[in-house]
Amino acid sequence: MSGEEAEAESDVDVAADEPEPDAPASSEAANENAQLFDVWDVTEIAYDDPSTKRYMTVTPIAHTMGRHASKQFKKSEISLVERLINRLMQTEENTGKKQQATRIVRDAFDIIHERTEENPVQILVTAVENAAPREETVRLKYGGISVPKAVDVAPQRRVDQALLFISDGVASATYKSTTSAADALANELIAAADYDAGAYSISQKEERERVAAAAR
Repeated sequence: MSGEEAEAESDVDVAADEPEPDAPASSEAANENAQLFDVWDVTEIAYDDPSTKRYMTVTPIAHTMGRHASKQFKKSEISLVERLINRLMQTEENTGKKQQATRIVRDAFDIIHERTEENPVQILVTAVENAAPREETVRLKYGGISVPKAVDVAPQRRVDQALLFISDGVASATYKSTTSAADALANELIAAADYDAGAYSISQKEERERVAAAAR
């Protein structure tokens, strides 16, 4: 084999080892390096409530373009952060404004980190676990008379209700107030994570459980 042929063969081997510039990165490598909002790590989140753990997915993606919107029960596969964004977007001021709601959550996470020096994603998970009601009431009719009956809350509904309480707390804190939405969200999440009875979401949870206890 001549020197030119050997050199050409070595160039082919080197080219084969190099990745193509247009080839997408592997999903495993992307997940290892990806961070929520390019800042927060989501790989070491602790869950204290085993019943809601499978219904709280935390991923680095905060906008899935509604790919699970038409699939029943697929919302549990969406990141908990995006579900919070979507819930905030359902208020009058933020209706249809996904980017604005995303900015509110991003700014709130920065505020949470400044105040607690903890991962705000962990604060969110703990707040949802604490604000999730375990019992509520339904109305049963007996001969035309409505009677309240206490029932256990399904884990998926517990997460839904916790996000609802948190978003309602943000809306009430910012209504006719100078408090920004990001500050209100940060205050609500920190208080709920600490199980502060003064938090709107915690008070709503305890009120619902109190009514259910009376209807047993």
